[in-house]
Amino acid sequence: MYIKKTSPIVIVFLFLSLFSQGQTKVKMPYQNATLTVKERVNDLMSRMTLEEKVAQMCQYVGIEHMRKTEEHFKGKVKENNDANGFYKNLSVDNLIKLTENGMVGSYLHVVTPEESNYLQTLALKSKLGIPLIIGIDAIHGNAMCAGATVYPTPIGQASSFDTDLVKKMSIQTAVEMRASGSQWTFTPNIDIARDPRWGRIGETFGEDPYLVSRMGVATILGFQGDNFSGTDKVLACAKHLIAGGQPINGTNASPMDVSEHTLREVHLPPYLAAIKEAKVFSIMAAHNELNGIPCHANSWIMNDIIRTEYKFDGFIVSDWMDIERMVSIHRYLSDVNEAYFESVQAGIDMHMHGPDFLESVVAHVKSGRLDPKRIDEACYKILESKFRLGLFENPLIDINVAKKTFFKKEHQQTALEAAEKSIVLLKNKGILPLDLAKYKNILVTGPNANSDALLGDWTLQQPAENVITVLEGLQEVFSKGSINFVEMNPNVQLTNTAKMNEAVEKAKKCDLAILVLGENPLRYDANKTSGENVDRMSLGLLGDQSELFSRLQATGIPVVVVLVGGRPLALPEIAEKATALVQAWEPGSFGGRAIANILTGKVNPSAKLPVSIPRSEGQIQMIYNHKKSQYYHPYIDGESTPLYPFGFGLSYTTFEYGNLEIEKSTYSKNELVNVSVNIKNSGKTIGTEVVQLYIQDIYSSPTRPVKELKDFCKVTLAPGETKKVEFAISPEKFAFFDKKMNFGIQSGEFEIMVGGSSVDKDLLKKTISYN
Repeated sequence: MYIKKTSPIVIVFLFLSLFSQGQTKVKMPYQNATLTVKERVNDLMSRMTLEEKVAQMCQYVGIEHMRKTEEHFKGKVKENNDANGFYKNLSVDNLIKLTENGMVGSYLHVVTPEESNYLQTLALKSKLGIPLIIGIDAIHGNAMCAGATVYPTPIGQASSFDTDLVKKMSIQTAVEMRASGSQWTFTPNIDIARDPRWGRIGETFGEDPYLVSRMGVATILGFQGDNFSGTDKVLACAKHLIAGGQPINGTNASPMDVSEHTLREVHLPPYLAAIKEAKVFSIMAAHNELNGIPCHANSWIMNDIIRTEYKFDGFIVSDWMDIERMVSIHRYLSDVNEAYFESVQAGIDMHMHGPDFLESVVAHVKSGRLDPKRIDEACYKILESKFRLGLFENPLIDINVAKKTFFKKEHQQTALEAAEKSIVLLKNKGILPLDLAKYKNILVTGPNANSDALLGDWTLQQPAENVITVLEGLQEVFSKGSINFVEMNPNVQLTNTAKMNEAVEKAKKCDLAILVLGENPLRYDANKTSGENVDRMSLGLLGDQSELFSRLQATGIPVVVVLVGGRPLALPEIAEKATALVQAWEPGSFGGRAIANILTGKVNPSAKLPVSIPRSEGQIQMIYNHKKSQYYHPYIDGESTPLYPFGFGLSYTTFEYGNLEIEKSTYSKNELVNVSVNIKNSGKTIGTEVVQLYIQDIYSSPTRPVKELKDFCKVTLAPGETKKVEFAISPEKFAFFDKKMNFGIQSGEFEIMVGGSSVDKDLLKKTISYN
């Protein structure tokens, strides 16, 4: 351990006393909190050597992470391992010395407040006392730290269509991050997910550029606030630049070849929104190559578009060892020193992670090849973030604060609400909500019935008392003795005939089966089947899960299937034969309680799908906003429609849409289009509907999709209640890039569609003209 005998609190107190005494004797202008950030950064940089400036661009994994990785892997970490890092030619002791000498600007994978404080004390011993910025993958809560609140993963967040709630989750996550000693989260992932084979789809907000943009902006504003100043804000990081969500073979980091039109119409809009609306201050480059150029060397994307065109004012960080992979994987360059030069020249400001980068970049500057102004630009933005985050005044944290901040009651309530609003009801043959008085003998089984899989990827093991599994949630609402549980191995890839036989025999004596199936996204489990770098060729259930369903269904009792996992699975047989089907995604700490509340009607489901669910992997690419010619020739061996479409989700009540009105039929190109529609709760239960507005450019050059989501809102209605919902569509929502890549509105007809999903039968339609 890095601290042996003396308690960390005592060490921190002693250090702060010594540091404050030193500060009293010698106080430089950059240490004066009354000056502006610009004045402080300029003063500090005037005192820095070239080496010290480049050092701010250098990031390393935490020393405890290094120790554990070296111990576990014995120095033999595979090159494609993006989760475990250590350095063959750099010992922990030497990294400590580098930090003390001011040669480290950032750390990642620091998961305890004690280690964060220790590393900061090392950095503050340096000549200039520049604090570290510590990054962590707080994707859906600060879940890489034990004891944190775990919210639904982004795919579930997007299903809520609730940007206010997403912002609230991010605000609370920022508070837990700062309490643990981290100030920078590597989220939101604003990739457009267009291939469910890709393991990271659960880390995204889905397939639609508008929905992803709205969710991304909400996330960033929650983390950063207006300018991320203060000790309750953190730096957000929009990632991955660019187009990693549409890999050519469904695997993470595989090449991407895409037209500029598709880039600008599909993949780049979330970045434009993140920069213009939320002022995101960091961006992460993508693993993949784009049209033959690794994204880490793509000056056109990073400099021409992001910085010059979009006016991005922050810094760009590389992804895990991807600069080096321009040599080892892409074979784009033959020398890693050339890779360091090209990446910095192309726009990378910080290296994730490890040694050699500093020496190489310094050498390129001293040789005259790399302009020192480029180093100043990168260093300035990194230092600016540290000043604005308040790190120069508050580099250390109170260890006791983390204990009081993690898993606060308020955060728990938000996590439960978010989970309830993330769960999509896909099918219901009248059995849901379950009648507590009717069902007294219920079989609960399946590999995810009593598993922590509902926490999702990007979480370390959490205290058992902080996680409510599906079984535990059901036990909370059903009377004692009514639940008959048959435990299956949580390894969803296994076959267990004996346990399956036991479940079937018990089912014959029960009046209902709740079957919890899906995938295992847990990164600390060697048997994980989804998440980062866990991609698949098929989209069916693994192991004996399909057989288990078939045998239970054959007993004749109703079977309610709950799917836990981050990717949409193609399950046409279950969709046809299950009595009810629930897509729970990865709902987090309170997922089991949320699922039980949905199944029993304590909560009326309101979530909608942020992705299209295909019938088969052979349908990929299956997206709702496809081009008009995509299904001109249908498949001969199956339907051309999705199993479940984007925007779809059932409720325990019904909604009727009527009286779609648009104030006039012809508009000039600078006018708002005001749209209204009446929506009525025609059922017997209070419910919330996601009202969706789509636009189609009927004739266009170049060609346009059959429809595109352009707005949405949520409305809650009592039984029999009717409300008018109004939208004001701004002119830019009708605009697109023409054949010469000019952005604007083409004269002609546009179809306005409003309804409860992306399917034509669910939409009311009217046509307008733009002149």
